[in-house]
Amino acid sequence: MGPSAYTKAMAERLPDPIPAATLILFRETDAGPPDILFVERARTMAFAGGAIVFPGGRIDPGDDALARTLGGDTGETAARVAAIRETIEEAGIAVGLDRLPDSATLGRLRTALHAGRPFAELLAHERLAIDPDALAPFARWCPQHAHARIFDTRFYLARLPDGAPDPVVDNTENVRVFWRTATDMLDDVARGTARAIFPTRRNLERLATFGSFAEAVAGARAFPVRTVAPWTETRDGGTYLCIPDDLGYPITAEPLATAIRD
Repeated sequence: MGPSAYTKAMAERLPDPIPAATLILFRETDAGPPDILFVERARTMAFAGGAIVFPGGRIDPGDDALARTLGGDTGETAARVAAIRETIEEAGIAVGLDRLPDSATLGRLRTALHAGRPFAELLAHERLAIDPDALAPFARWCPQHAHARIFDTRFYLARLPDGAPDPVVDNTENVRVFWRTATDMLDDVARGTARAIFPTRRNLERLATFGSFAEAVAGARAFPVRTVAPWTETRDGGTYLCIPDDLGYPITAEPLATAIRD
């Protein structure tokens, strides 16, 4: 089933979505399923305040400019650049570069990014280059609902580089950064000790089906990356928030009363 005509008509009146990107970073463990990196948003933030999310943010003009120098699909590459940049800013971890920077270099990069310096300029100064192939496409979501910012977000998978430092929270947009398995994070949300918005929960449920980074990449490649735009429909006398059932998600509908949308 798909969006109703009413939902489509509403979408036509909404503002243009903001391009964004996020990174689902895996840390392999010997004991079981891989850990995933999360940040907890500050409660004062307009979007997803107080929620746990994956590192990420808007694609800015500098990301677009850097992507044009790398060739290929500029929109896709700019999203990967943004995911790499945001993970450095928010968690202090460099993924998707041609080499792992040492702690001093990483510190300079992060400080300069927080000060608003162009990412391309900083990479050139440190003699670093983007390796966009280190990120694997996973999903794309664009929830379209009134009275909130609309983000067109591309999700990517990446593996924690060997020798990477422990994450450090940026203490600006976020108040905590931590590792947790997808299953444990879902348990935290179910108990009410963590908050997650609808797209995060659906992606966590999908991630919880994978036992390794390699399984996650294979699982991602088994389905097309098609934009998910949740819609509402009536089922069994109740209103549900729904997503397509052919994109690899184990749960594709939730009662609107329990779905958290930001």
